[in-house]
Amino acid sequence: MNAALTLTDVTLTHGDGPETVTALDDVSLVVEPGELVAIVGPSGSGKSSLLAVAGALTTPTSGSVRLGDVDLVAARPRERDAVRRDRIGFVFQSGNLVPALTAVDQVRLPMTFGRAREHRDPMELLAEVGMDHKARRRPHELSGGERQRVGIARALVTRPSLLLVDEPTSALDRQRGQDIVALLARETHEHGVATVMVTHDHGILSHCDRVLEMLDGRLGVHVA
Repeated sequence: MNAALTLTDVTLTHGDGPETVTALDDVSLVVEPGELVAIVGPSGSGKSSLLAVAGALTTPTSGSVRLGDVDLVAARPRERDAVRRDRIGFVFQSGNLVPALTAVDQVRLPMTFGRAREHRDPMELLAEVGMDHKARRRPHELSGGERQRVGIARALVTRPSLLLVDEPTSALDRQRGQDIVALLARETHEHGVATVMVTHDHGILSHCDRVLEMLDGRLGVHVA
């Protein structure tokens, strides 16, 4: 089975000359389908930059980024846009929901972009994340954990091969945080998604298949 995500010798710098800042420093990472990888590290260590590069939001200064058989660095902008839209799901810290839309319409939203593609059923996804009974509720009627669950369902509706998750427990209490990451792990394993999650919450790491640590833009094995 081919790796879902492969980063090879990736460097990302900002600025020029003495003002140059290195956000990622020779980072290599392979994530397999059905694997949940957590990235831990202090603020400013490069975790968000890693997600941006992996998600084709930022082009690295050097190195290779591949999603399956697609070279995201060499791809044309239109191809990168299509890959990001069709094959990558994003889960944001706060859910990042549209205020005017109901939960089920939030999940349907990615289905409205681009050409017709295979999708998962929005109501079935809401049922999987335990939110089908609140399908007609809007974000202001949902708790933080419920908004996160809707955000996860929305990220999965296009059957992505890669799921990128940014601090999913930052606004949740301990139990809700555990529930959200257990849900992410289940979706990852049952549907063969490659998931990369950045987090400060060491209490949720038992749900992950692998834990890596970022320090000063470098990626290494996490030592508990």
